[in-house]
Amino acid sequence: MTGYRHLRVERRDAVLHVTIDRPEQRNPLSTEVLGELRRAFTESADDLALQAAVVTGAGEKSFAAGGDLKEFDKLRGKDDAERLWAHANEALRAVREFPLPVIAALNGVALGGGAELAVACDFRVAARHAAIGFVQGRLNICTGFGGGADLVALVGGHRALSILIRAETMPAEQARAAGLVDEVAAEGETLDACVERFLQPIRVHAPQVLRAFKAIASGDRLALTRAQREQREREALVATWVHPDHWQASDRFVSRSRRGAA
Repeated sequence: MTGYRHLRVERRDAVLHVTIDRPEQRNPLSTEVLGELRRAFTESADDLALQAAVVTGAGEKSFAAGGDLKEFDKLRGKDDAERLWAHANEALRAVREFPLPVIAALNGVALGGGAELAVACDFRVAARHAAIGFVQGRLNICTGFGGGADLVALVGGHRALSILIRAETMPAEQARAAGLVDEVAAEGETLDACVERFLQPIRVHAPQVLRAFKAIASGDRLALTRAQREQREREALVATWVHPDHWQASDRFVSRSRRGAA
């Protein structure tokens, strides 16, 4: 996939890989990077052969070091702040609402807006040296990309408030204990190997089934009503029920059952 200045976007083995490629600046989230993230996820949302997406940063130091402060320093007015929030939130919404599981592969520190990008994903897998920090309070601001709502949905309001107040950078294992990280690479295991291990349960499912699972699960994050969630599940069931994959699996199961009964 071409046409990106700051991202590497490629499809490998039914997985979309999106890499923020500004390692010399620690992968900051400029308005251009945010726009490219939105485009990458929006353009791939209808690829029916995909099973998942992985977001990471180039290098081994930084997943994303937050907003691009050199650029954002010029945005001092209320209208500037409103436009920044809208632009960034739209980018993270494209990640959040991607119709398949999205994994943040934390190759280094995820700070500020980078932490918000991480929690916009469905799962977080971390290298042993990685860390995550909602450090916005150190700049006397709050979360600004819509990540505050994601943080609350992930760990609950009480713990989210504590995380925001403390503004700490948590090492990977501490972040896992806090509920921010799902998996940490084992001793001697590379991040790529850890991500692949995490992907294995995902790879066994057909793409349309994974889309159904994501549609059902995301109802909680999107604060849908019970009726809306049931409608999503109904639509997902119908789509997977009539798919040939379902009947092939059903036929195999029935055949095994008959052989066992015989």
